[in-house]
Amino acid sequence: MKKAIYYMSLMLVITQMQAQKDFQGMAVYESKTQAPKMGEIRANREITPEMQKNMEERMKKMLEKTFVLNFDKSTSIYKEEEKLETPGQQGGAMRVMVNSFMGGGGTFYKDVKAKTYTVDKEFMGKEFLVIDSLPKLNWKMESETKQIGGYTCYKATAVKEASKTDFRNLRPKNKEEKKDDSGKASGETKTNFADNFEMPKEIIITAWYSPEIPVNQGPENYWGLPGLILEVNDGRTTILCSKIVLNAKDKIEIKPSKKGKVISQKDYDETVIKKMEELREMNRGREGGPGGGPVLIRR
Repeated sequence: MKKAIYYMSLMLVITQMQAQKDFQGMAVYESKTQAPKMGEIRANREITPEMQKNMEERMKKMLEKTFVLNFDKSTSIYKEEEKLETPGQQGGAMRVMVNSFMGGGGTFYKDVKAKTYTVDKEFMGKEFLVIDSLPKLNWKMESETKQIGGYTCYKATAVKEASKTDFRNLRPKNKEEKKDDSGKASGETKTNFADNFEMPKEIIITAWYSPEIPVNQGPENYWGLPGLILEVNDGRTTILCSKIVLNAKDKIEIKPSKKGKVISQKDYDETVIKKMEELREMNRGREGGPGGGPVLIRR
């Protein structure tokens, strides 16, 4: 009898271990970033209201993306859902570069057990493989709850250092800062488009996680909560889970990308910032040039 109980207990433990090993899930996230209004920017007077409206609509669509997170107990891959291009859309090379600045492009792999991440990025025609440690966020657990897709979620907040190469973090400068930067002299002043924005040092993160899905995972590089993160907001970008599938029959292979020059996040950021500064200086002499050229303002 004792032997029978022992073997039954052993089989139960083995079954539970196997179930944990085989556990896998898939979550679909909708990412939306608040696009700046043209009124917040010192715009070129030659741009008509109709042109401004079209620019805002195009920017809004560019900042709306769908991502898929495949995860198990310790690892995950997060990738943008590919969409068919419509006639008149930007070319592939430009789209890849824009995506790399707007939270898309490449495959984001997380290993929360090893506390590392790997993401492949393409910038200016070169492929990079960023490998680094996962950022450690000091989450403040809140008692507030809400329902997301039938799951009870709890609120958590944290302060995070803003990535200098994620342009979603850019905030329009307030009127006083614009006034100080525009120059006190009267007459014609050339203003670079990028001068309308600033990159904050820190951003406040609000996350909603569900202990009903007991994995230490979330979209992008968010992790560290006792349950899957179903929603996260940083003030301008909201990432919301719209669909969850647990333990589907067909399993997805979760592994990091191998393509690209291996580089740390710090070195990658420095590479991008240096190149963007070079492009910015090149464009300073062009009046109204797209993507950072100076705009002529008459006073």
